[in-house]
Amino acid sequence: MTDIKRARRCQLSIPGSSEKMMAKGAGMEVDHIFLDLEDAVAPAAKPDARGKIVEALNTHDFGDSVRCVRINDVETQWCYKDIIEVVTGAGENLDTIMIPKVKYAHDVKWVDILLNQIEMELGLKKKIGIELLIEEVEGMQNIDAISVSSPRLEAMVFGMGDYSASQGVNVRAIGGDGGYPGDIWHYQRQRLVIACRSAGIDPIDGPFGNFKDDEGYRRECNRSFILGCVGKWAIHPAQVPHSQEIYSPHPDDVAHARKIAAAYDEAVAQGQGAAQVDGTMIDAASVRIVQNTIDKADLYGM
Repeated sequence: MTDIKRARRCQLSIPGSSEKMMAKGAGMEVDHIFLDLEDAVAPAAKPDARGKIVEALNTHDFGDSVRCVRINDVETQWCYKDIIEVVTGAGENLDTIMIPKVKYAHDVKWVDILLNQIEMELGLKKKIGIELLIEEVEGMQNIDAISVSSPRLEAMVFGMGDYSASQGVNVRAIGGDGGYPGDIWHYQRQRLVIACRSAGIDPIDGPFGNFKDDEGYRRECNRSFILGCVGKWAIHPAQVPHSQEIYSPHPDDVAHARKIAAAYDEAVAQGQGAAQVDGTMIDAASVRIVQNTIDKADLYGM
């Protein structure tokens, strides 16, 4: 469990091979940006993309956005050089590394050990966090051990794209009109959220492929938000405002939550265990429920 808390209402994916897109992303107001070395970059372009990402991180001002790089998974030939070259080149301007296709806790531990060695050699002043993708059935099966595999771990993402292939899901059933009664990803999202909350890290929902379908994207945001996810991926800038909005608490809810917390604090100061707010009795359990809203509001500057 990490003590670091970062805003992740939207995680915007940007190909690490595109200097133009990375420069554009630096000018966006989005909680989290990850520069991608994996699926968005062709195999032959991966080595050059590392240098482009280092240049972008060292040159562009990403403002308050979390600066992340998605490396290739630990079973590929590119992974170790992704970590070494990116961290060595831009470590002070990098917040987190995202590991895709995590199957076992030792996948994360290996990255943690390598980061330790690089940070010691470079004398980096801060530790780089780890985020990861659960997108294989092995990862979902081992998610409890994975969720506590490293003190650097800050977030886990459900990657439904590769997961579909891993589980053998009929992709025609995805989207609500393919014959499956309800949310086809309910179990996986629920499972990930529970593991994350137990470990004290952020649960994130993965991509929605049709960036022209605003209604569909908002529906998926709402589904994962209700279950406890704190944010969702955006594969296109058009999706950013929707996730930034949906995963933010409503101002009225924030005001009401703070009112409840203040009333309870006053009651406790007077030696009482409960109070009344707008005709409703509140106690310690009431405050625990609204504290999630208060914490989010504080994190997002509301």
